[in-house]
Formats: sequence, structure tokens, C-alpha cells
Amino acid sequence: MINIHDIQETINMIRDENLDIRTVTMGISLFDCVSDDENRLNDKIYDKITKTAENLVSEAEKIEKQYGIPIINKRVSLTPISLIGGGISPDGYVRIAHTLDRAANTLGINFIGGFGALVEKGMTLGSANLIEAIPQALAETNLVCSSVNVASTKAGINMDALAKMGDIIKKAAYLTKDRDSIGCAKFVVFANVPQDNPFMAGAFHGIGENEKVINVGVSGPGVVASAIKRAGNCRIDELAEVIKKTAFKITRVGQLVAHEASRRLDVPFGIVDLSLAPTPAVGDSVAYILEGMGLEKCGAHGTTAALALLNDAVKKGGVMASSHVGGLSGAFIPVSEDAGMISAAACGALTLEKLEAMTAVCSVGLDMIAIPGDTPAEVICGIIADEISIGVANTKTTAVRVIPAYGKKEGDSVVFGGLLGEAPVMHVNTNSPAQFIHRGGRVPAPIHSLKN
Repeated sequence: MINIHDIQETINMIRDENLDIRTVTMGISLFDCVSDDENRLNDKIYDKITKTAENLVSEAEKIEKQYGIPIINKRVSLTPISLIGGGISPDGYVRIAHTLDRAANTLGINFIGGFGALVEKGMTLGSANLIEAIPQALAETNLVCSSVNVASTKAGINMDALAKMGDIIKKAAYLTKDRDSIGCAKFVVFANVPQDNPFMAGAFHGIGENEKVINVGVSGPGVVASAIKRAGNCRIDELAEVIKKTAFKITRVGQLVAHEASRRLDVPFGIVDLSLAPTPAVGDSVAYILEGMGLEKCGAHGTTAALALLNDAVKKGGVMASSHVGGLSGAFIPVSEDAGMISAAACGALTLEKLEAMTAVCSVGLDMIAIPGDTPAEVICGIIADEISIGVANTKTTAVRVIPAYGKKEGDSVVFGGLLGEAPVMHVNTNSPAQFIHRGGRVPAPIHSLKN
């Protein structure tokens, strides 16, 4: 039965509390595009993407108009390109990146993901060549996003691959130095990467997925923050209930959009990602949620506990609202994309070390963090290794997206605009882990990975 109060509440969420669908992402398999001829390969990739997703943007816009629900991003994720390109040269992979960028522009989408590799246990020639191509590919394209999975709980950590990541990030920063090193904002390093994630920069179409699929990512930090404010000074368990109920309502909107997009596009529905995805807009902040719980400033002692409560309640509420939940599903804490995080980092309340602690209980990891441009590659590898280890040890997804902003020092700022926002350049401990990083080899999988 339709409840008028629920309808009005949803309208208020959209109008006053920044509720939106952060992304409708179409995943597309490219396995049937494989070819020994590089030109033919690029032609097949372009044709497959543009034909399969030709109505993605127009149908998403129709859904927006029909239901009055903003859909901020329309995106495409692809089979990891290292599996499609095989042993072509790094220059060949750069040419594929240009093909992906051209396809994305033709479709009118916001981003296209999948220029990446899965190397948690070892690297094929194709993976190694694609990784080498990443800095140039990101510098010469606008809409292409890249990711590399260097670890999993089942396989351990591929330190040979991880050791390359610092140099890749530094090169991407240098090649896009005229744009505050924005290339690094389109690249993320993962442990336990989910293969149905609709969010960039880590989205790709997993090898066990359908030929094509629709995945939806919801948002709603502003809605949760408002609900907490209305709840007042209640008990912790009552606060958890408020968040659960709010997450349920947010996710039902995502489920509605996912099914409608699936029906209109005649593409199977995949998952709804429950993640609270913040923006630089005032009020649309995970940090403000944590402060609404009773913290003077995000980053204060107690922040990790508050985030753990939030993440758990969001998942419990959201999982009841969707037939299929996946992706990352939790609370994002990207510094540059969250107005409250930006403020907390700028005043020193939120440090890199505190962010790392918070990632033990949130859905992603160290995300959109600007660091001094002269940070050594080995230190960046150390940051990645610490974060990836949290994911491997805790059987969860963790990731690192850091921006060593070329020519910038601690206290400066980088500005990307749009959803990528802006960020203060944060302090980094530069004591070197170089000898540890360059030992190479593979960190063995933890004992609890042996579950057979």
C-alpha cells in the first residue's frame, strides 16, 4: 500500500538532503573482441562498447525525469583490458586506452573503467605491459580509469607488482602536473577487488559476470546526517536503528532505479552497491555524519568506532532493501570528495595515520589523498603495502588512491573540480621502507585463508 508519508519523505530527501543515485554503470564483456590484429582489436572494442551501451545515457535520463531522482553519473566498466590485449606492447595498450576514451565520448558517459590488471599472485606479459602503459594512458585520456589488484586474502600480496605501483603513480603525477596531477585520481591499487563495483576508478567487469549487466551505486550521506540530527541525543543502539532504517530507504530508491534501468535497457540487473558516497557539496559528507554522532571533529579519538557503527548499520539496513547487494557497500571516506574530510584534514584533526586506522572498518581505503609531490616512490609503496595488508588480514576490500601532487608541498591544495573536489596536501612520514619494498617476492596468504 502506498504511504503518503513515505512519498513525501523521499521527496524531501531528494530536494533538501542531496539524495541521488551516484551512478548507473553498465558492465560489458570484451572477451569476444580478442584479435591477433591490433587494429582489428581496437575496432572490435569500440564497436562492442558503443553498440552495447548506446542507450545508457538516454534511458538513465528518462528514469530521472520519470521518478525525479537525480542520476549523477552514467558509466561503463569493462573486462580487465590486460586479459583482452594479451602480449601487445605498452604502446599498444596506450592505443587501446585512446579507443576507450573515444568510445566514452561517443556515448556521452562520465567515466569508463577496466583499464587494469589482476596480479595478486603473478604477472603475465600482458599485465606487465599494461601496467607500464598506465601513466601515459591516463595522461593522454580524459575519461579512462585504471586499477590494479595486487593482493588477496587467498593469494597473499604480490610484492613485485606492488613495488611497481609507486613509480607508476609518480609518473602519472608528473605527466599530468599541469592539472594538479589528476592522472593519479583515475588510478587505484586494490586488495580483494570486487568484480561488480560500479564506482570509479576501480570499476571493471568481472570474468564471472554476464555478457552485460547493470550495477547501481547509491549515495545519501546528507540523508543519514539529517536523520541523526533529528534523532537527537539518543542511545548508541537507538542511533544504529535510525541509520539502519535510513539506509533501507536510500537503498530502496537504488533498487527501483536498478530494476527500471535493467528493464529499459534489456540488460540483466547485477547489484546495488550500498556505499555512502560523499561529495564536496556542503551537507553531503560522511565526516559530518561522524561529527553528528558526537565527535568534535572527524579524526578525533572515537572516529574509528563511530565509523564502524555507521558502516555496520548501513549494511544491515541496505541488505534488506535489495535483492542483490555487492560492490564495495559501506561508507566511503575520500578526502577530496568529502567537504567534512577536507575541513578535518586542513585543520590537522585528520591525519594519514588516522585515515589508515579508519579503513579497517570502512568499505574502501585511503582514497583521494593528496601528498607532497616529492614523496619518494618507495614511501608511496609503503603506504600501499600497509593499506593492502589491512585488506588481506581482514578478508575485506581495501584500496589506495593517492595523489603526489607535482610541485606541491604540505599545506598546499590541489583542485580537480566536480565530484573529485579538492584536497589539502597532507603530511607524510618519509622514513624509507625501500629495503623492505624491494625484497620482492610474495607475502604468503594468512592462515585463515585456508578454509577448504
